[in-house]
Parts: sequence; structure tokens; C-alpha cells
Amino acid sequence: MIKTTVVIPAYNESAVIQAVVQDVINHGFSSIIVVDDGSSDDTGRQALACGALLITHRFNRGKGAAIKTGLEAAKLLKSDIIVTMDADGQHQASDINALIEPIIAGRCDVVLGSRVWRPSTVPKRKIMKNMIGNAVTWLLHRQWVTDSQSGLRAYSRRAACLIDTQADFYDYDSEVIREIRHHNINFMEVPITVRYTPYSQSKPHKQNLANGLKTAYRMVWHLIS
Repeated sequence: MIKTTVVIPAYNESAVIQAVVQDVINHGFSSIIVVDDGSSDDTGRQALACGALLITHRFNRGKGAAIKTGLEAAKLLKSDIIVTMDADGQHQASDINALIEPIIAGRCDVVLGSRVWRPSTVPKRKIMKNMIGNAVTWLLHRQWVTDSQSGLRAYSRRAACLIDTQADFYDYDSEVIREIRHHNINFMEVPITVRYTPYSQSKPHKQNLANGLKTAYRMVWHLIS
């Protein structure tokens, strides 16, 4: 029996975390780790109430740090496949099976969810920021992917053990791409749906222009330091 664990990094997501966890459960995945990254609301309590395993950071350490904590916990649980997804409801658990199928079949060790960018449903600024992120990732790490900032990804246990990142914030996503190239890890991209809601777009800690520039700076800094 292949064990799949879903890791959800969360920061002040009490309004939606139960719906996100329940969506994962409804699609057949019961091993769920929510990493409460120093939330000031009751994100952790809400996650526990719907059956997730909760890990809490005392302070807000960043998305990358929360994912790394979740990955380490999933490895301790002897997970064969680890899926990461965002906590704000933009990802849909119905896409998880498409992500893990290539790993189960032995075709690759990492699957990156690639968001389908429809201008009618996705803010143009999101599309532009994604294009810039892809370009910067390629320039720094010489690995082209169609969605370098996607948070919906799947890793085999082997890949999770090989990937070693230093980034604690949003630059974590691009560092994973660097590690894929560095270790010559076989990967695939599969299309995923994305659901941007007024709630997900209103979160002050989500990627905006200022955070995007900080992310690019951290990517360059980690490369040269």
C-alpha cells in the first residue's frame, strides 16, 4: 500500500482551512499535515478539529520553512509520496491523483502542478508575475518550467530526501527547481486548476509586487552567497 501524505503550510487561514482539509479527505487522502506557521488566529485549532495532524511554529518563519517542516514530518510518517498544497483554497484536491499517478507508475520522482492561466478567470497581474518568476528561475538555475511558483507539487520519498533547500520564504519554490536540476531528478508537469477568490486575493502576506521583488532578491542572494 502506497502512503500519500498531504502537507499544507498555513498562516492565518482559519476562515478556510477546514474546507481545504475536508476537500482533501473527501478525495480519499487521510494523512494530512497542517503546519501552522505562527498564526495569530485559530488556524491550528480549526485544522485539528477536522482531523489533520498539526505542527505549530511558534513564530512565523515563512512558507518555505513551513513546507520543510511538513516534509520532514511526512518522512517520519514513512510516507511514500508527499504532496504540498496551499491553504487558501486556490488548489483543488481533485488534482492530487493526477499529480501522484506518474510517481506511482515510476515515470518520475517529482510532479509539478502547472496552473492553467485563463485571462477570463485569472488576474492579469498573476499571469505576468508567473512569467517573470519563470524567467528568473531559468536565468538563475537553467531549468525551464511552465509554473515555477506553483505550490501544488508531489514528491517521491527519494526526491524529498535529496532536495535540500535554504530558502524559508516564497523563493523556496524556485530553489526546489534548482535542486531538481542539481540532482538530475526526473520530473513532470501536469496541468492543474486554480481558483482565485476574493478571499485568496485579499491576503496581505500573499505574493504581491513588493514580495515578488524580495523573492527575486533572495533567489539571487542564495545563489551567490
